[in-house]
Amino acid sequence: MTADLHTHTTASDGRLSPVELVSLAGSKGLLALGITDHDTVAGLDEALAAGQVYGVRVIPGVELSTEWQEREIHILGYYINWQDGDLQAYLAGMRRDRQRRTARMVQRLEEMGYGISMAEVEREVQGEAIGRPHIAAALVSQGYVPSVEAAFQTLLARGRPAYVPRTRVLPARAVEIILAAGGVPVLAHPGLSQADDLIPSLANRGLQGIEAYYPCHDCIATRRYLELADEYNLVITGGSDYHGLVDSSHADLGSCQVGLDVVELLQQRAQRIKTGANPATARQGD
Repeated sequence: MTADLHTHTTASDGRLSPVELVSLAGSKGLLALGITDHDTVAGLDEALAAGQVYGVRVIPGVELSTEWQEREIHILGYYINWQDGDLQAYLAGMRRDRQRRTARMVQRLEEMGYGISMAEVEREVQGEAIGRPHIAAALVSQGYVPSVEAAFQTLLARGRPAYVPRTRVLPARAVEIILAAGGVPVLAHPGLSQADDLIPSLANRGLQGIEAYYPCHDCIATRRYLELADEYNLVITGGSDYHGLVDSSHADLGSCQVGLDVVELLQQRAQRIKTGANPATARQGD
């Protein structure tokens, strides 16, 4: 097992720069690394260049945020053409929405008596994508909560007083966006979203994979997603969702891995998608 396919850098809400992340992957013996920042591809050029230096095969990716039946659904895209104009325009719109949503949450916090400002939140941002983790970090810096996890649990999670819903994008739309950019759409951490009923319809719309191996999946959940992958001919992927933190809610880099055969299969499907061929002809294990 030598590939971690789900990681984040400072381009979104990770703690390590693309170079630092790739360097760490190399030191841990990882041969392949998926860079999948939230709604941005700003770190990919730097990560790919670092991969050449540290001998790590960097897979260009993205993680798109969507919503279905009041549940957050994340769709990973692998081997995307990250310079595609339509993809860039979509991501720019998502970042504008993130900015507006963050401002509304900060306003709610101010009305509740928390003395933080957008300027303080923006100081926590190192990349393009602003969001709730940066609000949480500002709350920690100001001493209002002891940890980012506590900020989410008490204020920022769905149903909490400062929560503001994002603009609704359906998962099928994210699948379409990734396919149009020549990428391979994969359902991220399905055990967290609890949206198994959505998988058949997404498979019909072009979903190509499912993240069966994930730190929060127990053996029962993993087995279920392995079975669903087989039923719908989905590539079985896995990753740590590493953000640069290791604590009760964040796994270490490389803690959840898959083999290079999975990387090869994702690349094969991407090639078929880019040429207009049926990507499903490449089956897991072929």
